[in-house]
Amino acid sequence: MTKLFYLATFLICVHCSAQQVYKSTEPLAHTFSIVARDPVTGEMAAAVQSHWFSVGSSVIWGKSGVGVVATQSFIRKAYGPLGLALLEQGKSPQNALNELLSKDPGREVRQVAFLNTKGEAAVYTGKKCIDYATDLHGANYSVQSNMMLTDKVCKAMQQAFLKNTNLPLAERVVACLKAAQAAGGDIRGKQSAALIVVSGKPVKDSWDDKLVDLRVDDSSNPIPELARLLSLQRAYQHMNNGDLQVEKGNMPNAMAEYTAAEKMFPANLEMQYWHAITLANNKGVKQAAAMLKKIYAMDPNWRELTRRLPKADQLKVTPAELKLLL
Repeated sequence: MTKLFYLATFLICVHCSAQQVYKSTEPLAHTFSIVARDPVTGEMAAAVQSHWFSVGSSVIWGKSGVGVVATQSFIRKAYGPLGLALLEQGKSPQNALNELLSKDPGREVRQVAFLNTKGEAAVYTGKKCIDYATDLHGANYSVQSNMMLTDKVCKAMQQAFLKNTNLPLAERVVACLKAAQAAGGDIRGKQSAALIVVSGKPVKDSWDDKLVDLRVDDSSNPIPELARLLSLQRAYQHMNNGDLQVEKGNMPNAMAEYTAAEKMFPANLEMQYWHAITLANNKGVKQAAAMLKKIYAMDPNWRELTRRLPKADQLKVTPAELKLLL
């Protein structure tokens, strides 16, 4: 089966001037994806799933204050950074896409979508993309797919996007991936998925560019795993918010944030542990000790970590209190 797939790939490339269309450094990605924007927050997202290893490392691109891109089918990675550069220069998604396509001899096997900070979208599906290959776009979104089991995948993504306006953008585009899979998805099956979210406004530091940057590189069920990782990120955001409230001296709000995180992932010892340490640092030693006792029973290494915290000024208690905590 593998040999037949690569033979088919080779024949397609021959018909499309293989030397110019396909390179080993620019992998295939027959897939479905979405680029979208939240008109309320200004956030922009791109999400993808494919029966191909590490699809997120090649297909989806984004930059805060600029836009998002999906480049797939016979991938030309350059559409990502070059497309974003053109958008940053102020070109419309359609003009930017047209400019790159005009210089690409392999355009008939490409599938590409651009979206900018205004929610303007442009999408292109080459005539030689493998069926079913379709796309749909409108204000604040574009959905595109190729090598699908059915011709209903893009319509399912579009309907999911328009229906789930109550969800945060990241969860909304994951809902679109789920809808695409339910409509048949990739004819070959499932393997990897990815999600990025960027701000609608430029960021000062490039390392702060991605609000969400999640990948499932190899899984028998990548979309549910991507959804789980997104939920886990939300839980850790509650933990970070709790730490911020501690810095501000607002312990009630801090405890509320920590509790929210633990409710999302009650088996996560890390969240429980730092909740307890925060209590101990804020005159809640007895309550912290009770929490830590349960944590130590699950994994005694956390007790050893507690011994080490005072030296790093991360646990500020008296020797007697430390003994109680241990």
